[in-house]
Amino acid sequence: MSLSDLPALNATLNGISAVFICIGLVLIKQGRRKAHRSAMLGAVVSSTLFLASYLYYHFHAGTTRFQGTGAARTVYFAILGSHTVLAAAVPVLVAISVTLALRGRFERHRAWARW
Repeated sequence: MSLSDLPALNATLNGISAVFICIGLVLIKQGRRKAHRSAMLGAVVSSTLFLASYLYYHFHAGTTRFQGTGAARTVYFAILGSHTVLAAAVPVLVAISVTLALRGRFERHRAWARW
């Protein structure tokens, strides 16, 4: 596997995570806690693999400067800024949510998981 293959791998892992999360949501709404737990742990694993691959890729590929101007540049950086803040918050929110669930503190887990 070469560095140029990693963006496709990252997209695949991110998609798998999204599928696991959607399945997990359906399962918990059906009251199937064990299946929900398995789906959500699958989401955590695939998301962790995504993050490792994403960071590896960007460490080795370097940066690409946005060449757009005007309104497109403003919109791009607004989206990039909000994405960066949310991407930094997600691992913390996931760690809190998973810890609460594994400790059986489901009311607090539910409140954190909504975020």
